[in-house]
Amino acid sequence: MPLWLTESDVRAVLSTTELATMELIDAMESALAALSTGRVAQPVRTAIETADRTFFALMPAFDKAHAILGAKLVTVTPANFAKGLHTHLASISLFDPETGELTAVMDGRYITEVRTAAASAVSVRHLARADAVVLAILGAGVQARSHLAALPCVRNFTEIRAWSPTAANLERFVAEAPASVRAARTAEEAVDGADVVVLATNAVTPAIEDRWVGAGTHVIAIGACRPSQQEIDPALVARANLVVDSKAAALVESGDIVQPIREGRFTPDHVRAELGEIVSGLKPGRRNESEITLFKSLGQAIEDLVAADLAFRRARQSGRGQGLQL
Repeated sequence: MPLWLTESDVRAVLSTTELATMELIDAMESALAALSTGRVAQPVRTAIETADRTFFALMPAFDKAHAILGAKLVTVTPANFAKGLHTHLASISLFDPETGELTAVMDGRYITEVRTAAASAVSVRHLARADAVVLAILGAGVQARSHLAALPCVRNFTEIRAWSPTAANLERFVAEAPASVRAARTAEEAVDGADVVVLATNAVTPAIEDRWVGAGTHVIAIGACRPSQQEIDPALVARANLVVDSKAAALVESGDIVQPIREGRFTPDHVRAELGEIVSGLKPGRRNESEITLFKSLGQAIEDLVAADLAFRRARQSGRGQGLQL
């Protein structure tokens, strides 16, 4: 009998304590390494555009070694924001690899939220300078909050700056955040002198300019996941040591990479590595203290499924969820 887990169930078993967050970060590190070393079967996601900036996507994956098989169904609907609804909604199904039986169905919205931040934390662990102390977050929504919770687990940030194009959202974000978080008047002010910069906006045109970013900065870009969208100044992409979660996906889905290649700014070889290759020691991460590193995160199915498997196992141990008779 498959187990049904609501968002409340998933939140309960993937709690945001530092210990639980660190376990999820470690799980994402292992998942990315497995993906980049060929231990995971995963196609590039199938996406169907349903309206402007709006799509439905299928994300399956199989990790034989850890007996994880499943898929995420996700919708991205920016118009939901005006309706007071989440813009990213998802469900995840897990299956028994031996029998093909459905073992769990769970809400995937919260998993998407926390696994994205956990993967970003892996990039900070391997690509940010060891002495990074200033964090800038552009955005004040769901992903801004999840990154604010995850990134301090891997670096000791003494100053955190936040900026949002919507003043009310920024004010609320800072009011609910720790005292170390302050509001910046502009995106440039937030980025100037920061050691780690997170782009957590809904931008589909560049939200950060090349000239704002100083030597030694690590930039994390988690949006603009369609080839027609960009969130980074192409000059910054060209200047940076560019790392992705999946090169196969990045060369098809990421407008921040696809469009500059079409324009002749650089070639596909400008993608220096997958994060999983760096984690596995197959390729170097940060090469010196002055280079700019850029992690373009598109979000991979195996990240969702590893997080879902962790939630499933914890739910069975704690008695959370409801059995379903199909």
